[in-house]
Amino acid sequence: MAKTTTASPAAPADRAAELRKQLDHHNHLYYVEAAPVISDREFDKLLQELANIEKAHPELVTPDSPTQRVGGAPVPGFKQVTHKVPMLSIENSYDEGDLRKFDADVKKALGASAVVEYVVELKIDGVSMSITYENGKLAFAATRGSGSVGDDVTHNVKTIAAIPLKLNTNSPPAIFEARGEVYMTRSELARINAEQTKNKQEPYKNARNLSAGTLKLLDPRECAKRKLSMFAYGSGAIDGLVIKKQSEMLAKLKEFGFPVNPHERLCASIDEVIAYCKGWDTKRKELPYDTDGIVVKVNDWAQRERIGYTAKVPKWARAFKFEAEQGTTKLGAVVFHIGKFGELTPVATFDPPVQLAGTTVTHASMHNASWVAEMDVRIGDTVVVEKKGEIIPQIVDVIKADRKGTETVITWPENCPECGGPVVKQESASSYNFICSNPESCSGGMWKRLEGYARKTRMEIDGLGREVAIQLVESGLVKSVADLYRLTKKQLLALEKFADTKAQKLLDGIAASKDRGLARLLPALAIYSVGEKMADDLVEEFPDIDLIIAAKPEDLARVKGWGPERAKYLRAYFDGENGRKLIAELKELGIKMTHDKKAAPVGGLPLAGKTIVVTGTLVNYDRVGIETAIKDAGGKASGSVSKKTDFLLLGENPGSKHAKAKELGVKIINEDEFRQIIGAG
Repeated sequence: MAKTTTASPAAPADRAAELRKQLDHHNHLYYVEAAPVISDREFDKLLQELANIEKAHPELVTPDSPTQRVGGAPVPGFKQVTHKVPMLSIENSYDEGDLRKFDADVKKALGASAVVEYVVELKIDGVSMSITYENGKLAFAATRGSGSVGDDVTHNVKTIAAIPLKLNTNSPPAIFEARGEVYMTRSELARINAEQTKNKQEPYKNARNLSAGTLKLLDPRECAKRKLSMFAYGSGAIDGLVIKKQSEMLAKLKEFGFPVNPHERLCASIDEVIAYCKGWDTKRKELPYDTDGIVVKVNDWAQRERIGYTAKVPKWARAFKFEAEQGTTKLGAVVFHIGKFGELTPVATFDPPVQLAGTTVTHASMHNASWVAEMDVRIGDTVVVEKKGEIIPQIVDVIKADRKGTETVITWPENCPECGGPVVKQESASSYNFICSNPESCSGGMWKRLEGYARKTRMEIDGLGREVAIQLVESGLVKSVADLYRLTKKQLLALEKFADTKAQKLLDGIAASKDRGLARLLPALAIYSVGEKMADDLVEEFPDIDLIIAAKPEDLARVKGWGPERAKYLRAYFDGENGRKLIAELKELGIKMTHDKKAAPVGGLPLAGKTIVVTGTLVNYDRVGIETAIKDAGGKASGSVSKKTDFLLLGENPGSKHAKAKELGVKIINEDEFRQIIGAG
């Protein structure tokens, strides 16, 4: 190991600057190069010397000083961050056939003669993270959240030594959003669980859940005690840097000071990809951290732009999931849980519990009545259990050859196990189940409906999460969502763990929810088969609750995306006594039940009626971002050039659309011209 330098008579400011430089260098060697040249003890001595100087001279403390990673005072709560570029999911594949189909789809989109390279990266089983740097300095960090909106966890991310507080470059881009996976090693989980056991506390189940919980701590000093790390794998919003390939992005991330997983590989064919995936199925268990698959990405970003996206996933990427770990055990008993729609969900209890993917599995949902009948699963059966995606346990097979004749058929209760109301059979075209006949007031599903009602995409009630929802229902204060609007501070303060600040936050959140409008109220009511998208389409045709209540089933069915079956469920809700009663109560309590259509700006939208085609890589937008910008400006984003195309937006490394636009005489604009048109600069 190299020797550390000792303090010199240099001025405190010069010595502090030198120490920061040394500490950043050693952090880079440790986390990025995996080649430390000093011991942990020597590093700590340098860090302590810097801390002593900064304590004696507080004016020398800088935001990016290594000493600032220990964490400051707790934060009061989590702010919301809207991702400039959505953090999309990646579609899964489970076998060689899925990967070959993915490759065929890619080549179909690019043309038979296209040469495609793939970058493959280990899929770390952690927590997705977005970290934004402004002019090279860490500005804020956010969780993935819904994909569009996440929680600001900057206070905790700054404590993770693997994440640079400033980019390692003398000419940083104005904006650089790094994306990666925050994780915890198995050894760190073991260390923490040893402490838990020593203190007679319950050990944590797995590293991923503990990582997620650690990032949601309000006190960064507590987060700093748990050694989280991160592997960077990509980017979001960028301003001032042009990247053309995934391999270039990984190299740039490493250059900037981020740890990049060393096992990424560039593959020239899908055969190489498949061989790589197969090689890691067992080898991954030798790693010090958990992985649950491999991510396959088209390397060339211009090709990605041509391949495109669906509403939820990029079509140029695929996650290959390792074969799920399985185990066998006995189905010891079945209990019934009540869902938010009143549905009875049978939950299996295993005897003995089975060990899967590093966790002890005791229970698994058995979906619904038709699933139980189709599987012919019985109490006492030997069953095969696996973790889907190594997260959700499920029964995948029943070993009927092991039956002894003592197994018993699962019977469904005649009365709801929660409220005692009658249980009735509900049938659809493809399945059936049993439901509580009194779902709007059944306590079993009530807390789930409250939790769903308060979601950010629905009524957005700050302070009303699962724990509070359960507490409100179990206390008897809330028997329907209407009771939320009758709560008083005195009632809340009488509940356990409800101090004045927490009670006021919840009451303020409830009051603010009154004005959310009809498009958010409808999915919040937990009407079977009515989600956010369906509600958005419905309120464009019926912008008042009274119009919906009065509508005939055939009128509802004609709404875009609806159809007769969904219309039937909505009609049944508003024709039922409980649904009508709840709507009347909410009206009386002042909840807004109309929808306000957005007024067009004075002079109209700048791209109203215009069709725009985009080709090539842009500096300020990814594919989803540019399509959103076009739509927000009133335009239509098209995937192909025709005589009806108004503009071709030309980026770096354009495809064949450029030649087609010139051939047809379509007006071609660059990114700066586009931003001037929409008023973005």
